Amino acid sequence: MKKILATLLLFASALVFSQQAPTNQNYGTAAPKSIAFIGNSFFYFNNGIISNLAPMVSEGMNGAPLRQSMITISGSGFDWHDVDSYFRPGAIGKYSFDSQNNVIINVAQNPLFEVSVLMDCSQCPIHPQMKSVFTEYAKKHSDTVRKHGSRPVFFMSWAYKDKPEMTIPLADAYTHAGNENDVLVIPVGLAFAKSIATKPDLNLYAADKRHPSMAGTYLAAATTYATLFNQNPVGLKYNAGLSPEIALYLQQVANDTVKEYFKH
Repeated sequence: MKKILATLLLFASALVFSQQAPTNQNYGTAAPKSIAFIGNSFFYFNNGIISNLAPMVSEGMNGAPLRQSMITISGSGFDWHDVDSYFRPGAIGKYSFDSQNNVIINVAQNPLFEVSVLMDCSQCPIHPQMKSVFTEYAKKHSDTVRKHGSRPVFFMSWAYKDKPEMTIPLADAYTHAGNENDVLVIPVGLAFAKSIATKPDLNLYAADKRHPSMAGTYLAAATTYATLFNQNPVGLKYNAGLSPEIALYLQQVANDTVKEYFKH
């Protein structure tokens, strides 16, 4: 049964590439120094995607500076977020704390975030009642982010563990939205499908079969690193507490997925 499932998922992943190809090939051309992740709990599970992306960037890019924020609402879709308000002066990123717990007032940044990574709810892009909302807000949020001098990026989410048939529609929906709005897409959903197809015994999910396990979050971060920074994550020492062998495997999946998705 596992072998059949792996074969089907591998076929599904390959079919996505042939069905809907990204026209925006301009990925990783300028490494961002600041990123906002705007979405839901898929971002903040396992201490957050930013806690796993930061050490990858630091190690792989010789300590390159990276300021990140997660602006998340549990269960949220695109239309829950007032993205325009996230760029208002004197709000997000206004202060932080030093090692002695003293408040540090941060210098205002312009743009506040160089890149804004946007994710809809896990099934909204393909839900019969919600996919029109996804299309509407993909454009609306892209326009808003650009108005503030930031670069919009879409985060392609993954299929539920017990519904692998979500993979193709989700990938097509995000790729189509990316093409329509000239927005880069991070193909995390395809990375999940590839990993499951080639190593089905590695669990990428929490007990609810939707949220990511630590391995799932690590794969999402590695795929984001490969896409946004145009860097090969293979060989990074940072492993998020996973075994070196598993971390290396997930790094390879992330790199292969990004290269295949962008036909590089």
